[in-house]
Amino acid sequence: MKTLLSPFLSHGINYSNRFVMAPLTRQRAGKNLAPTELNALYYAQRASAGLIVSEATQISPQGQGYVNTPGIYSEDQVEGWKTVTEAVHNAGGLIFCQLWHVGRHSHPEILLNGGWPVGPSAIPETGLITIPSGKVPAVIPRALSVDEIKSTVEDYAQAASNAIRAGFDGVEIHGANGYLIDQFLNDSANTRKDKYGESIENKCLFALEVVDAVVSRIGSNRVGIRLSPSGTNFGVKNLQPVETFEYLIQNLNRFQLNYLHLIEPVQATLADLPHYLRKVTPHFRSLFKGTLITSAGYDFESAEDVVKKGDADLVAFGKNFISNPDLVRRYAEDYPLNQWDMATFYGGTEAGYTDYPFMSKIFE
Repeated sequence: MKTLLSPFLSHGINYSNRFVMAPLTRQRAGKNLAPTELNALYYAQRASAGLIVSEATQISPQGQGYVNTPGIYSEDQVEGWKTVTEAVHNAGGLIFCQLWHVGRHSHPEILLNGGWPVGPSAIPETGLITIPSGKVPAVIPRALSVDEIKSTVEDYAQAASNAIRAGFDGVEIHGANGYLIDQFLNDSANTRKDKYGESIENKCLFALEVVDAVVSRIGSNRVGIRLSPSGTNFGVKNLQPVETFEYLIQNLNRFQLNYLHLIEPVQATLADLPHYLRKVTPHFRSLFKGTLITSAGYDFESAEDVVKKGDADLVAFGKNFISNPDLVRRYAEDYPLNQWDMATFYGGTEAGYTDYPFMSKIFE
């Protein structure tokens, strides 16, 4: 029996199989950063996944870090997402909205009207930022005040409400990959001396306040969170990564979330970091008392194995869902996979987005 094809019930939400379509930034939003009919077709094509997690979706204008990424803070955006969720539901699927604030990973040329990147501290990330004219050095972000942190927490809660109004089945809080929540968790980005910095408990406070606000607004069974306990994206580093995420994940248990979504690290990024976990899913499985999704680097065989062993309940696939809208059926019938085209991942129109072939032509 192929375990990935079996259904799974989590806090009243029934997933038809163990496949999750991972959140995938595609930079194809329309006018006013609202989704379009093209986006609706893209997601509906992939509705056979047990769960779709939408591309990362900024909770406010200040949360944007890339061009043409959708938001969930305006009425135009809510209406655009309604088109997407209706299409997914009509195709029999479930979809959560990933709530996103990039923090310091932005640039004034992306944050228009005088906007400036913000973060827990005034420390720039390492590397370059992509803006419309190319790649440029990161700017020094402005450290958020305590009042601004409170208003950002409210932005997450309001975005969650907007997502439910837009027809999403739930939301996933993006707490990974070097973006704002992850910046608060890591020492290289957070050198605050107040209640949001220094100790592990303080560094985790912002994440827990966001979860609390979102759960209070839409209910715990509609909320998941994605974390990268051994991630080093955009230069985030942690002196105590294991202890930090053990504390955070144990404290997430009190919210009874729909799921915890963990990202496995790229091993090459950990060469000089012996204190980081090489495998995060098995380590944190016993600490989280709920549904666990694992992601990054899985093929069908390793995905089957991690679920059969009980280390995870569902497995998220990214690039393979880009190039195989009918990935679940291909797995069920042992059908060869299409190869993805990285040149069309970000930006553009139909090419490399809605034109990957199905086993049989279901969508015209």
